[in-house]
Amino acid sequence: MGAALISGLLPEVVRWAESATAPSRRIPEPPPHPAEALLFPEELEHAARFAPVRRAEFAAVRACARAALGELGFAPGPILPGPRREPIWPEGVSGSMTHCEGYCAAAVALSVDLLGLGIDAEVNRSLPGDVLGYVTRPAERTMLADLARRAPIGVPWDTLLFSAKESVYKTWFPLTRSWLGFEEAEVVLDPGGTFTARLLVPAGPLPELLHGRWAAGGGLVATAVAVPNR
Repeated sequence: MGAALISGLLPEVVRWAESATAPSRRIPEPPPHPAEALLFPEELEHAARFAPVRRAEFAAVRACARAALGELGFAPGPILPGPRREPIWPEGVSGSMTHCEGYCAAAVALSVDLLGLGIDAEVNRSLPGDVLGYVTRPAERTMLADLARRAPIGVPWDTLLFSAKESVYKTWFPLTRSWLGFEEAEVVLDPGGTFTARLLVPAGPLPELLHGRWAAGGGLVATAVAVPNR
């Protein structure tokens, strides 16, 4: 994924960093990732029991997060996960992380600028057949069938929809501290690179309709949701 792909999904107030050197999950015992040497003691303690690949991902994405936070003027510090594995950002920051096979990224903004922020990246391949029914609503399955007929070849629309819902959840959870099921948001994908997500449960501080952007390239699909603080 090149810089133009991730940066094009985010408003100017967002600072981000990405890495294409995240560990491959095809190698069960990879050598330590260079970012592991940069983990803070609290992070090392948290990751001590992780499998090697999971620990390397944990370190690589936090290196991205600290780089992005540095552009906002924050000194390096530990970024520990909360009860739902969500990153605990410094006070006054809205942010999100993502990692998948061979790639990770983090994006942050000041909370005075963005109420919520969510990013997600997935490998550019279709979902396993038994997953689609679990993560989609009937109207979304109809939409996916239509997109498969008329939209550009090379985009796995089912995976893109899954990614969009992941970005929605990452935007949702820090503000509501509650679970959002796949069936509790309905996504509409636009082949032009945008999407909307209608929240079907009380949205708290968020608007009922969220707007996002998506892109595909470098063997990945990526999505982002950014909610201005108005």
